[in-house]
Amino acid sequence: MRELELLKREVENCTRCNLYKTRTNVVFGDGNPEAKLMLVGEAPGYYEDKKGLPFVGSAGKLLDTLLEEIGLSRDKVYIANVLKCRPPNNRDPNIREIETCSPYLFAQISYISPKVIITLGNHSTRLLAETELGITKVHGRIFKKGDKVVIPTFHPAACLYHPEWLKLLREDLSKIHSLLSEYGL
Repeated sequence: MRELELLKREVENCTRCNLYKTRTNVVFGDGNPEAKLMLVGEAPGYYEDKKGLPFVGSAGKLLDTLLEEIGLSRDKVYIANVLKCRPPNNRDPNIREIETCSPYLFAQISYISPKVIITLGNHSTRLLAETELGITKVHGRIFKKGDKVVIPTFHPAACLYHPEWLKLLREDLSKIHSLLSEYGL
């Protein structure tokens, strides 16, 4: 997909916010560019910054396991983040960084054209589900956004610190197959 590759090159050269000064690698996204399911996290962490790929640390290992539990794998989905560069010390993305970087995510969504988007955590949920409510209040709900469905859920990293949320994350992800089958996928 040529448009996605051109966008990736643009992001790799981005200097729109100060995060470019401290990044090791841009973390553009990974997976099947024709996927009907897209997962969107918040920002790269330490290991993602080192490897240039999303969800490769312990949260990524958990995400891989959860996808396998529902019969999916990374080669069947597309995974991206709101921010393409790691905030220092894994701090939360700030509003300016989200506003600066989100056009790249929206372009990815446009080129990939998923039918179902799973938002992982507060920042991606607020951006894509267009809500001010936190993840504990909206996880598992279905938000229709044009021809797409957005389902917010917990970030796998949060479940590593709050194991009681893991059951809720599993329940939210269990809705994926029925939504994809609604679209005949």
